[in-house]
Formats: sequence, structure tokens, C-alpha cells
Amino acid sequence: MSYFKHESAVIDDGAFIGEGTKVWHFSHIMSTASIGENCILGQNVFIGADVEVGNGVKIQNNVSVYSGVIIADDAFLGPSVVFTNVDAPRSFFEQKNYANTHIGKGATLGANSTIVCGNDIGEYAFVGAGAVVTKPVPAFAKCYGVPAEQKGWISRHGLDLDFSNSNIANCPKTGEQYMLENGRVRPL
Repeated sequence: MSYFKHESAVIDDGAFIGEGTKVWHFSHIMSTASIGENCILGQNVFIGADVEVGNGVKIQNNVSVYSGVIIADDAFLGPSVVFTNVDAPRSFFEQKNYANTHIGKGATLGANSTIVCGNDIGEYAFVGAGAVVTKPVPAFAKCYGVPAEQKGWISRHGLDLDFSNSNIANCPKTGEQYMLENGRVRPL
């Protein structure tokens, strides 16, 4: 075994777990799930059927990732992040028409944030703690609140980008340059 599994964790036969990944206490990974390399799944994490988790992803305690969710490399999911996967859930009949949700490379989902199904989170976006995401979040966007609203732009390192005087901004930490064009940010 090229990954670590705590003795209380359950990994169903058929699940793929990448090298260097750590699966901690009371976690459960379904048989058709795929977890990349060098991931950390904290205590009480559930990974549902057909979920794909990229490399270097950190999923903190008490997160359930349901069918229909795809998480790209280097994403961070804070404690108790909530995903939904059915648009109109009802207890009296079974629904398998999952709405897909994609979490982009390097994105951060703050503690206790809720991601309503079908709303993608762009690469390196930042969703604040307790936010309720009801619409897609663009790459490099910073959003928070209930419902979540975009409050600015951030660099790959999670620092504010200041586009107030120009459509070019520098990351205060690295000096990397970013361009704001047609309501979207991209690195130069």
C-alpha cells in the first residue's frame, strides 16, 4: 500500500487512492471514487461514488463530497464544507440526476461554506468561511456572504489584487502579474 489509511477508515474495494495520500479517522471512500496523490483526507470525510479528487488536495474534517463533484489539483476544503448534488431533493423518491460541480485547481473553500450543486468554483478562487454559493465563482475571485457575493480578486497565493488604477495588478507576495479583462482575471 503506497498510501496511509487509519485503522478506523473504510475504503471500499475498487476505490483508487494515489501514492502518498493520507486517509484519517472514520473516513469512508466509496468503491468508484478516485483520490489523487499526496492528498490529505481529515477525520470523518466521506467520498461518494464516482467522485474525482486531484493531486495535492486537502479535505479537512467532517466534509462529505457527494456524487457529481470533481475536485482539481491543489484545492483546499476547510472543515465542514457542505456540498449538495440534487437540485430538488425529496425523501419520498430516489433521485440520481446529480448536478455536477467542479472545484478548480488551487481553489479554497472556507470552513462551513455551502456549495449548491451545479455551481463551479474557478481555479484559485477563494470562498470565505460560512459562505453559501448559489452561482458560479470565476477563477481568482474572492467571495463571501450569504448568499456569496464577489468582493474582489486574489492571486494564486491568496492575496488581494488591486485593479483600481489599471487592468494589470501584481501579487503583493510574489510580484506575479495578473490582467483583468472582460470581467475575468488571468495570470500574465
